[in-house]
Amino acid sequence: MEIKAPFYENFKFGQIYHLFTRVNGNELIFRKEDNYVYFLKQISKYLLPYLEIYAYCLVSQRLSLLVRFRPQNEIFNNLDLPERELSAEEEHKFLMQPVSNLLNSYSKAYNKMFQRKGALFIDYIKREKVDEEEQLKDIFKGIHQIPLQHRLAKSSEEWKYSSFNAYLVQNKPTKVSINFMMEFFENTQDLIKFHKVN
Repeated sequence: MEIKAPFYENFKFGQIYHLFTRVNGNELIFRKEDNYVYFLKQISKYLLPYLEIYAYCLVSQRLSLLVRFRPQNEIFNNLDLPERELSAEEEHKFLMQPVSNLLNSYSKAYNKMFQRKGALFIDYIKREKVDEEEQLKDIFKGIHQIPLQHRLAKSSEEWKYSSFNAYLVQNKPTKVSINFMMEFFENTQDLIKFHKVN
């Protein structure tokens, strides 16, 4: 029987995951506003053809995303690839590639900008498969509360490098797929109230 290390789930088409990683050592992943903006652009470039984003938060030493991989046929259409069968291992590698590309491209640009060498992120990105509604909602809220835990903001609305404000102002263009998570709330006020309850 194969024993999986915690937070190292294999990726599957159509599945929801919590993805998270932190900086290697005591450095900062994001030293200035341009770093946050660049990382968010790289998310659009590398991840959106493969997945929907339900929540994200970037802080100086860690990042966290709640995502669902798109169905295989949708991804292959987005990438203009011919349909083909994939083994479970091939499926995981195929879906891991854009995540690796995102982190590697950011690390390379960061190292060049700050004239540093070596790994920026600790180990591989950790991933937790999300199967239950309560688990999904807890992670959703937890991601938006990261700035509060780190004392970077007094409320989720104050932190501009998270998806929380996309849910408050739903008529603005965003990389966040807000409709899926809004199904769990009566309205925006209900969502805000949910985030304030411990």
